[in-house]
Amino acid sequence: MSITPLLSSIDALQSGLSAQSYIADRPLATAAFLALKLGKPLLLEGEAGVGKTEIGKVLARLLDTELIRLQCYEGLDVATAVCEWNYPRQMLYLRATEQTAGAKEHVLHDIFGPGFLLKRPLLQALEVSSAGRPAVLLVDELARADDEFEAFLLEVLSDFQVTIPGDRDDCGCPASRGRADLQPHARNS
Repeated sequence: MSITPLLSSIDALQSGLSAQSYIADRPLATAAFLALKLGKPLLLEGEAGVGKTEIGKVLARLLDTELIRLQCYEGLDVATAVCEWNYPRQMLYLRATEQTAGAKEHVLHDIFGPGFLLKRPLLQALEVSSAGRPAVLLVDELARADDEFEAFLLEVLSDFQVTIPGDRDDCGCPASRGRADLQPHARNS
């Protein structure tokens, strides 16, 4: 299904949700429509069992894109949510290239490349799917996360970018200066 018919009107989105067996009232359909149209996050709050998680799943199906889930809990840190370097793999690579002549100049370039980066839910969501569409990011139980992580997450969602740890401009990330940037892909026009 093309995204364009869904974004033609609030009624079209509401019908699309109904076709997926999700009954959305007019205020929820309006909020979802505006979030999609403006490329902004949809933040839902409510009691357990009212369908907050389900609308994320349904929107992913409707938009024919990946659903990425970030389950929040106390003590969740940025490395667990965004990315971390695959240190064991980097060490093995360093050992393997120690004996290769002329390899030392390329080693630092190589070990901080995308092949050594373990992508976690936030970075995965900031990248465009193989179908060329942004993913639906479902952040569950945000209230359980620490205040620092909640502030970090809100900053990521406002800018649609995150800094990748490491000091490389050409790390192979979607944008330069080690940043994954979703902004150009967040526009659903």
